[in-house]
This record gives sequence, C-alpha cells and structure tokens, in this order.
Amino acid sequence: MSAYTEFAAYIAELNDLLCTLNLLTWDVRTQMPPAAAETRGQQMATLTRIVQERLASAELGRLLDRAEAEVRADAPDSYRVRAVRSVRDAYAISQRVPPALIGALAVQRAIGQRVWEEAKPANDFARFAPHLKTLLRLSRELADAIGYTDHPYDALLLQYEPDMNAARLTALFEALKAGILPLLRRITAAPAVDASFLYRHYPAAQQRAFGLEIAGKFGYDFQRGRVDASAHPFEISMTRQDVRMTTRYQENYLPGAIFGLFHETGHALYEQGIAPELTRTALASDFVGLYAVGGATFGVHESQSRLWENQIGRSRPFWHLHFDRLRDYFPTQLADVDVEQFYRAVNRVQPSLIRVEADEVTYNLHIMLRVELEMGLLDGRIDVDDLPALWRRKMSDYLGVAPETDTEGVLQDIHWSAGQFGTFPAYTIGNVLSAQFMHAARRAVAGLDDALAAGDYRPLRDWLAEKIHRHGRTFGLDELLLRVTGEEFAAAPYLAYLHQKYGELYP
Repeated sequence: MSAYTEFAAYIAELNDLLCTLNLLTWDVRTQMPPAAAETRGQQMATLTRIVQERLASAELGRLLDRAEAEVRADAPDSYRVRAVRSVRDAYAISQRVPPALIGALAVQRAIGQRVWEEAKPANDFARFAPHLKTLLRLSRELADAIGYTDHPYDALLLQYEPDMNAARLTALFEALKAGILPLLRRITAAPAVDASFLYRHYPAAQQRAFGLEIAGKFGYDFQRGRVDASAHPFEISMTRQDVRMTTRYQENYLPGAIFGLFHETGHALYEQGIAPELTRTALASDFVGLYAVGGATFGVHESQSRLWENQIGRSRPFWHLHFDRLRDYFPTQLADVDVEQFYRAVNRVQPSLIRVEADEVTYNLHIMLRVELEMGLLDGRIDVDDLPALWRRKMSDYLGVAPETDTEGVLQDIHWSAGQFGTFPAYTIGNVLSAQFMHAARRAVAGLDDALAAGDYRPLRDWLAEKIHRHGRTFGLDELLLRVTGEEFAAAPYLAYLHQKYGELYP
C-alpha cells in the first residue's frame, strides 16, 4: 500500500464519522423527540471527540509525513497535493484544541438547539440565554486555543471562511453600506408595491409540490436526496450520494417555502456535483470546523444558493416561464394576479424583521447586524443579557423597523444555538460571489440567457459543476474566484446587479 493510499484510508474513516454526525444533526432538526436532546448531545460529543483525537494523533502525523514525501512530485493543483495540504493545516490546529473542549461544544450544541426550538415560539429569551452564555464561553475558549492576532472572530472564521478576517469583513460591509443605503432610501421613497396576495391561504402540500417540481428542473437528484420540513431551512450531506434539504411552510405566506427550496437546492446541487473521486477524502470535509461539507468555503457554498434563489428564481424570465404552472397549483389564490404583478411582488423592497424573508436590497443589513453583535460578544464588549435591546436598536438604525418580540428578533436564527459563531458572514460573501460567478457564466456560456428563459438550466448547472462544484474543497475562496472569473473578490459587480435590477423595478 502506498503512503498516500494509507493516508487516504485513514482520512476516509474520519469523513465517515463526520457524515454520521451530519446524519445525527439532520435528525435533531427534523424528527428527534424533544426528550432525546441531552443523550443525543452526548452521542455527538463522543463521535466528535473520536474525530478530534484521531485528527490530532501521532499516527496521522506520521501518515502526513509519508504522504507529503510521496506527492512532492505531483502537480501543485492535483487533488492529492491539495488533500494532504488541507489535512496538514487542520492537523496543526488540532494540536492546539483540547478534545474535551470539542466534546463539550458538541453536547451544548445539541442541547442549545433543542432549547432554542422551544424558546423561539414562546418568546422566551431568558430560557435560552444561559445556554447561549455557555456556548459563547466555549467558543471563546475555542478561539483562544486556535489562536489569533487581532480579534477572536478571526480564529473562528478559520472554520468557515479561512481567507477572511474581521478587518476584511468590516471593509466589505462599509463598501456595501455605501452602495446599498442610497438605493434603499430611493426605493422607500417610491410608491409601495402591492404584495397583499402573497398572504392569502396557500396549502403547504401544494407549496411543497411546486417547490419540488422546480428543484427537479434545476437538477436536484431525488435518488440521492430527500426534502423534509424543519424549524429553519437547511441543506446537509452525507457524501454526494445522500444530500438532504428542508424548508419551512407558512400557509399564510407563499414565498417563504418556495424560495427557501430554491435556496437549499443551490446548496444541494453543489454537494451532488462534487467529483465522485473526492468522496470520503479530505476535499469533501472541513477538518478545521469538523463538518462534512464539500464546498470550498461556507461563502462559496452560499454563493450557489443565492445564485439559484435570486439570480435565477427571482428573475423576470423565470416567472414569465413558470408563473402559469404556479397558478395551476393555486388557481383561486392567484386568479386575479398576472405575472408582472407577481414578479414585482416577490422582488419588492420593504425593510422587515426576518432575515430569511428579507429582499435582496436589505438582506445584507441583517447580516451586518448579526456580525457586529457576534464580534462584540466574542471580544467582551457585549453581554448576552443585553442582546434583545441591542438587536432592536440596530434594527431600527439599519432598517427603520424593530421587533416587538424576541421571536422576531434575537431568537429568529438557529445559528447561535448551534454554536456557529462566524457563519453569518457567509451569506453576504455568497451574495457578492453570486454576482461575480453569474457574470463569468454569461461570458463563458454562449446563449445562456436564452437557455434560462426557455427553462433549460443544464448549461448553467454544468458550467457551475465543472468550474466550482466538482473541485470540492480543493481551492480556497480567493484562489477559486480567480480561477473561475479572473477577478479578485469585490463588491462592485454585486452592487451593479442590485442597482440595475432595482433601478428598473423602482425607476
């Protein structure tokens, strides 16, 4: 057995364990009985500790040394070289992180998610706050263990966005504010768009049927996936052969579940499009964050969901093609609505309370709020008990609206209950990348817009799969972007997209 083959076999077992953790996480969020939260947390902690111990083991160090020597003559971009380099980076970090800390985080994440699921509908932040404090304390310990120079947020970002740091994010948000806030002021001064018909009664079964139909047209392979309901929409994979999605149905609001499914389908296409030869390798798992996720980074992953949800699913050509089919599912509810009314309604700009239902113009302001709070929590400037009031104040400052309840405020997202401090920037990074990738696709694929208008999504899907999906975690954000588009990460293409689209909608 060659040195690399022995190394790959060791990593395959670690990948199996991470995929098993993903399966347990899916169960926690979809069908686990409430009373099982503590024991499930212990089960997940056990598996996580095993992964961490094996990742930090002397045995892996020896395997790495031998594998590095074997692949030294390979091309620098080869999957073997990149897999070994990825594990070497994770191995270095694992030496600094105590397995007991990883296990404690796993236990608290399972408990925290279950408490959050109960506290959110009850508008009971006080019930969730002690668990959030514990998760925050453990996350600070994790940041200290990983190590950082300027801000603890930088250490946690290594799990999700290794190319980013607090300073770079702050500069990105400043550029976006400068481009978005004047556009938002102009839009809010314009006459409001009538979207009242979106709040009629839309049975969940028909919402699901339409959403699944479109997911299939986009290219989601139901033989390698399934769709369920959950309190918060998500996609999760257990290798490219088992890629699952969820959404949340609201029978008095049509867009939520539909666009939620479009969004998660973008994630799922990424995971299903990873090259088969990367299955069970280091390029299909994040061994720093201990996630079985095949995307280059969380932000690159998010770029695919935002691209399919917004650049495709909210476009005028899409609805001119598919609106009649939607009306087949809801003939009474949409009897007095034409396609242009519907297009304008699902693209209306209106500052609102809920991030996952926010329009494209205001969405990033929701993310800025969360990232600023996360940074303050981690560096000690903000106390957990002050979060509800700070949330309301920042919502008022940024969006001119403030929640009356914590259910619509600080409790609305699942991320903190899962200890995921540092994931929110991925949504804005994904928005920015989606514009750069879509612009590159239009340059590279002849007749792309004509194909999309005709409902032929294969040319776009194939281009994305070849340029982005198949490579898994081979390339980081900056390197991948340069390879795919020839450009560096920049907010300008995304801002140009927003101004062009919404300048036409709100002249």
